[in-house]
Amino acid sequence: MRLLHTSDWHLGRSFHGVGMLEAQRSFVDQVVAFTEANAVDVVLIAGDVYDRALPGLDVVRLLDEALVRLTAAGAKVVLTSGNHDSAIRLGFAARLLERGGVHVRTRVEDLNVPVLFPFDGATGATLAVYGIPYLEPRLVAGSLGLEEAGHFEVTREAVDRISQDVDRRRADGPVYPVVLAHTFASGGITSDSERDLSVGGLGAVPLDLFQEFSYTALGHLHGRQELTHNVRYSGSPLAYSFSEAQHRKGAWLVDIAADGSVEVQDVFWDAPKQLAVLRGTLAELLAAEEHQWAETAYCHVTLTDPQRPAQAMEQVRTRFAGTLVLAFDPQGAQAKAVTSYSSRLAAAENDLGICCGFLDHVRDRGPVGAEEAALREALEAVRLEEAAQ
Repeated sequence: MRLLHTSDWHLGRSFHGVGMLEAQRSFVDQVVAFTEANAVDVVLIAGDVYDRALPGLDVVRLLDEALVRLTAAGAKVVLTSGNHDSAIRLGFAARLLERGGVHVRTRVEDLNVPVLFPFDGATGATLAVYGIPYLEPRLVAGSLGLEEAGHFEVTREAVDRISQDVDRRRADGPVYPVVLAHTFASGGITSDSERDLSVGGLGAVPLDLFQEFSYTALGHLHGRQELTHNVRYSGSPLAYSFSEAQHRKGAWLVDIAADGSVEVQDVFWDAPKQLAVLRGTLAELLAAEEHQWAETAYCHVTLTDPQRPAQAMEQVRTRFAGTLVLAFDPQGAQAKAVTSYSSRLAAAENDLGICCGFLDHVRDRGPVGAEEAALREALEAVRLEEAAQ
């Protein structure tokens, strides 16, 4: 049985104000082509299918197209809800979708209801795929029969229910359990684009909860990573923060044989646009040949000039047109006494002093030359207008 482990599609997400729907459409093209070319039996989506609980119409349409195309390519689909999804909305018509080969697991009541895939041949072996959606402890503890619970307790209860169902089914023949879980497992490396799963404490669950399963397809963390041979994060298919600039986005191709052996292969997706994280003075960045590759990338630029350059973003974009984030970290400037903006206002002798103090506050230097003259002219124009009225 051949499985493709994906997660965290985050359909509808933007990247620093840039819409990503076309990039996500490109990913869908890749995953459909890969599924068909490699005879994938089951595509797994381990939560955060959408980026928000109320996705836009074009976003819903894209998921609809993806599911139709994946099933047309010969694969079944099993998906769970993540902390970004509305479990109720994503789970709408789940029983009807099963008839078309799309199996949705978003309800606590379905934790121990697997999707069964019998192996070919006379072994009688069965692959059983279980889905653990994102379980918000405060909302599901009662349904799970737990009085007080955190992420560990509700996940352990979910795993216990699955294990009991596996043991019961093994009375009739070999069963190889695969679990989708949208959670933060111990040892996972985080990035800036994930939403914290805990409030006031660590939400991680221990890896040994999943060790008895043939394979655990984790979702939530956006970096593709192997925690153990049979417990992995596929990561998001696209980068959703500059902290993921060094990620190589992909998935895992999982082959489970009729004897229960598991082999896992790398899968990689083509990025529609590179990410660049650049740092230096404005002059260095505009001249350095080694940054030529970043001219077509989305860029996060940190300027280290001792004083903030005038029209910094405009100047940076003359070379790096895709600059989305501009930060400042002045290096080599003389240390200045830290003065609150309110103190500067109180010390200003007139309107011009207030304006000059504001410029000094936001860019670490006051007006020079023509700038101060422009401020004087503007203030005089305002004074004359008020006098005329």
